[in-house]
Amino acid sequence: MSRIDDLLAELAPDGVPTVPLGDIGVFVRGNGLQKTDLTQEGFPAVHYGQIHTHYGIWTVVTKSFTDPALAKKLRHAHPGDLIIATTSEDDEAVAKATAWLGTGDVAVSGDAYIYRHSMDPRFVSYFFASRSFQEQKARFVSGTKVRRISSDALSKIRIPVPPAEVQSEIVKILDQFTQLEAELEAELEAELEARRTQYAYYRTVLLGSSDQDGSRDVTLGEIIRLNFGARITKKDDAGTLFPVYGGGGESFRTDAFNREDEWVVSRFAMSANCVRRVAGKFWMLDSGFTFDVIDPLVEKDFVGQLLLSMQPTIFATSTQSAQKNIDVAGFKQLRVQMPSLETQRRVASELASFDDMVNDLRNGLPAELAARRKQYEYYRDKLMTFEGASA
Repeated sequence: MSRIDDLLAELAPDGVPTVPLGDIGVFVRGNGLQKTDLTQEGFPAVHYGQIHTHYGIWTVVTKSFTDPALAKKLRHAHPGDLIIATTSEDDEAVAKATAWLGTGDVAVSGDAYIYRHSMDPRFVSYFFASRSFQEQKARFVSGTKVRRISSDALSKIRIPVPPAEVQSEIVKILDQFTQLEAELEAELEAELEARRTQYAYYRTVLLGSSDQDGSRDVTLGEIIRLNFGARITKKDDAGTLFPVYGGGGESFRTDAFNREDEWVVSRFAMSANCVRRVAGKFWMLDSGFTFDVIDPLVEKDFVGQLLLSMQPTIFATSTQSAQKNIDVAGFKQLRVQMPSLETQRRVASELASFDDMVNDLRNGLPAELAARRKQYEYYRDKLMTFEGASA
């Protein structure tokens, strides 16, 4: 028998009861804290949106703080309390929780509940992430665009209450799974970054070696024609089939496409990463553009690789305003060296192989993490299931 089985046999021979959350604790709504009230120092504070984007099962430090004078007017979570986000745009994220394990109180915003209870806080937080909680919660979630859940509804959800020693042992195991998942993610990200660095090095070497006798010095405007995208909106044109790209990554999806297998350059709201290769069919917004070559002695993918290596220079052509937009005329005047067509094709082919290697790893990373997370969730739900418990 496992350590948990031994403890259950000794301490709960008749099974583990389940009780409503409202029987072992109280829900208190946070108040008054806005995003604009968050600071880099002061009194520890948690805004409900940060529970969705930043916090995990438990935390001992806050990402943000607020003015101590304001904090006196706000409701506080004590060490051991859960902080629960009560609103979200999707049902699964409603009632996402984190256990506050810091050494002092923390101010909590509205659209969040503080759950003060008598159990191991990490056990309760893991329960809030479990399948049992999600299934019970489903019938209580309400709202249209914004989904929410009330304290009265949360109070009715039933939680298994094993002995404290069992709760502690389960938390120990689940914390180990969480740590292993974090270590795997860091390892895969490090491998991906190493491949990117290797790719960037070889791109520099290959493009540099192609700058040889007989190469032509030309402006971009002499060899390519810019193809600007077309504006659509998520509100009116959202769909499921094709990704929508503008000046950065995928924005949303739509059911039409206007590009396929293209190099994309940011036009509006530029960042330092302003050039990318997009495979497959997609929609190009007016906040970016693709290009066609207009010189028969120019290989398109070689130009794309050149632009990728020139990102700092391209970014420097942006207008110096709050939102950086590309200076199209200045972009067209950028000068490049064009070797023979044969050399261009060879270099583009070799760099495409490195690009494929990086993309394979980048695409495989989420799949690997998803598989590990699914395995972890299976064991979490199994550990949260007890004989004698009823949902």
